[in-house]
Amino acid sequence: MSSPHLSAARRAHDLDVLSAEPVDVLVIGGGVTGCGVALDAASRGLSVALVERVDLAHGTSRWSSKLVHGGLRYLATGDVGLALESARERGILLTTTAPHLVRPLPMVIPLGHDVAEREGVLMHAGHRVADALRGVVRTPRSVLPAPRRMGAVETHRLLPAVRRDGLRGGLLNWDGQLEDDARLVVALARTAAAHGARIVTYAAVVRADGAGAVVRDERSGALLQVRARAVVNATGAWADQLAPGIRLRPSKGVHVVLPAARLGHPAASITVPVPGQRNRYVFALPQADGLVYVGLTDDPLDGPLPEVPRAEEPEIAFLLETLSRGLEVPLLRSDVVGSFAGVRPLLAGAAGRTADLSRRHAVVRGEDGMWTVLGGKLTTYRRMAQDTVDRLTDRPCRTAGLPLVGACGGAAGPVPARLARRYGAEAAEVAALAGRDPRLLQPVAPGVPVLGVELLWGVLAEGALTPADLLERRTRLSLVDSWHEASREAAGDALAQAEAGALPGALHRTA
Repeated sequence: MSSPHLSAARRAHDLDVLSAEPVDVLVIGGGVTGCGVALDAASRGLSVALVERVDLAHGTSRWSSKLVHGGLRYLATGDVGLALESARERGILLTTTAPHLVRPLPMVIPLGHDVAEREGVLMHAGHRVADALRGVVRTPRSVLPAPRRMGAVETHRLLPAVRRDGLRGGLLNWDGQLEDDARLVVALARTAAAHGARIVTYAAVVRADGAGAVVRDERSGALLQVRARAVVNATGAWADQLAPGIRLRPSKGVHVVLPAARLGHPAASITVPVPGQRNRYVFALPQADGLVYVGLTDDPLDGPLPEVPRAEEPEIAFLLETLSRGLEVPLLRSDVVGSFAGVRPLLAGAAGRTADLSRRHAVVRGEDGMWTVLGGKLTTYRRMAQDTVDRLTDRPCRTAGLPLVGACGGAAGPVPARLARRYGAEAAEVAALAGRDPRLLQPVAPGVPVLGVELLWGVLAEGALTPADLLERRTRLSLVDSWHEASREAAGDALAQAEAGALPGALHRTA
């Protein structure tokens, strides 16, 4: 096993090796699917390189709802197979792969004026069927409790901001929630590196086929030829740029970020039906650090894909207005402290709405010999990776029983709760970076939850090369506009001091 730590020095070394030695598998794309493929292949003993044009989790993978779905919505459309696959992969994440990053989340549908009695009965029946799938895939009841109907008092206790007029109670069920989707991607990449994979960010593919790729180092501008016995295109919604015959129908999903205090610090998610649309909901998902994410739009995205999608004002208004139908006090635009949008790489189909398109995945081989993995969703990334690597080797897949870095054991010794929550078994190692400067265990700026050691760890162990890598993908400070602005200087300091090899003495900004 190699070290899981990614750094600028390791990247430079891996670039040198890539130009000299062929690999068994070259993976293009550093999202959850690409990193999953790299880990699967490396853990089977194959030599692997992954190249990513920008940074790990730069694209779709960091813009999810941070949910690990058990497939309830797929039951509603009759796709039992996909629901079962989702339930199985959710269980693996919760119990084996990343229990330090994926946790049970209570989810409540309030039974108010907008949910008829018959509709509520059908929803509860759907929850019970989904729970039966949990049993089929053997996710323990201790991890995901049984769904049930609650009275109005308990519903209001879990959801203090819920609309009380006409409230008959609520339907409670459980699903999985990610601490941070970008952290899952980084953990996959680092675990792959521990198995020998070469993870190279800021390396753009100029052209590729089934025998390798020409790659440009975006830091120096140098071109290098990477030779491979197999090449996997895992670029998601941008897959057709390398494989023009691919047919995708991307859709855009928008979320807004609210202070949890605005909804009374809910202890569960709240789900509100979208008026006039079947099987579509807006939900408010409580997060750590006093935030709530409200989502989700699902609309076709036509034309050239934007580098980073943005939430437009009509989309924000739709989310606020729909959620407000279930709240005692309607939301205002001024309540929003941030927003984000992502692109789903859906397989093209005949469905009229992108919301109706299947979330199934496919693995196809082009005429040039390059493999492309398409479609899917974050929850089933491991299965997508397995199906892809199964095409490349007869060696058995190991990832269903392979914990990611940070997943084995608890944090050793007393560490800040935030570090234990985000770094798992590595929390003590992260905290130890403050050994010569205790101030690094303080927030990087007033009112910001991120600690100084997190920025330093992002540079030294997680491959962050730019301030954006730290703010947008290692810590997610960019999800709240004011946090992002307040922490810019600290991110720059972390990179400068790591590059200079100086002691980390000024990574935070005190009040």
